[in-house]
Amino acid sequence: MRELGRLLTPGGRHRLHVGRLRRPRWRRRRPSRRKLAAAVGGGLLAGATLAHALWWRRNPSACPYNQRVWVELPHPLITRRRLLEILKPAPGERILELGPGAGYYSPAVAERLGGGRLELFDLQQEMLDHTMRRAERLGQRNLVPTQGDATALPYEDESLDAAVLVTVLGEIPDQDAALRELARVLRPAGRLVTGELLIDPHYVSLRSLRERASRVGLELEERVGGALGYFARLRKPAPG
Repeated sequence: MRELGRLLTPGGRHRLHVGRLRRPRWRRRRPSRRKLAAAVGGGLLAGATLAHALWWRRNPSACPYNQRVWVELPHPLITRRRLLEILKPAPGERILELGPGAGYYSPAVAERLGGGRLELFDLQQEMLDHTMRRAERLGQRNLVPTQGDATALPYEDESLDAAVLVTVLGEIPDQDAALRELARVLRPAGRLVTGELLIDPHYVSLRSLRERASRVGLELEERVGGALGYFARLRKPAPG
């Protein structure tokens, strides 16, 4: 009864009244309309991005020049340093870079060739022009651009010491034809270095690369990196 009396005092009645009207915490913290809109918008954007990536994977094509920002960003796991380590470009060599894009790797490779030459081959003339402007700013004069289709390379048989293509093979609709052309233009014991990044919609697994390369006479020699991002070096067997 004494406790009931305290509850019936003015202060007690006030405390009891407040206690009855207090809302559960989960009801007091409703998300704002702005947060709900942001969450819905983020979900729609993620869905659209995934749908575009799936479509792009089923429809291989080169990255358009007006979207070159994606190939100019830093390349995690498939860095310039790792490329140079596995490619081992040497002074005097003639090396082909297939699909240089905006020239992310080109200057680093060209610098190692000394009196040699870096052949740039791309489907898009705008990409070649962009890369050449970049080389000119660096004072490099040993890059030669050529526009064309990767399944019909304009180089003579066994005329190149090495070839490089980074996140490019999966963009080519006929990968077997492109690899066959690369094997043709490589000299005996010539090397082919490919780079792949898992987040790329056109990612080519090491297993798929090895199988396709073996059909044109190229043998896997070394890999740097793992499934998330790797460089692989293939070799054209020397006669005998």
